[in-house]
Amino acid sequence: MNALTAPTPAPVRDLALLVARIGLGIVLLTHGIDKLRAGFGATADGFDAMGIPLPAAAAGFALVAEIGGGALLVLGLLTPLAGILVIAQMAGAYWFAHRGTEVMSANGGWELVGLIAFLALVIGATGAGRFSLDALIGRRTAASATA
Repeated sequence: MNALTAPTPAPVRDLALLVARIGLGIVLLTHGIDKLRAGFGATADGFDAMGIPLPAAAAGFALVAEIGGGALLVLGLLTPLAGILVIAQMAGAYWFAHRGTEVMSANGGWELVGLIAFLALVIGATGAGRFSLDALIGRRTAASATA
């Protein structure tokens, strides 16, 4: 089989998932902590100024999705849930802040929001990989079931 078309070896795939999860998690945590530092009220006020309905609820969800989802991704814990939270947050960011814009984020486009959502989709659907708490819990559960 040609090396370019052969399946990716499991250790390489798991390492790639680890790096992607941690990188995405750090980006999300940074955005969430930035909102937290600005203050919950300021974040809700900013959302209100953008015309986001229920701005306080949206600010709360943003903090949960970015800080909670980011932390879950870094740990590789409840990865499908983290993916759903992040995708929902990015869908809202697209709809209320970037819809109708061009792609490039330097011009106010949806580039970053899209990449975060697409990566969260892949990680959430693929799983966290072997180097994760999800995998560790899965191995322990499987071992308990066979014992």
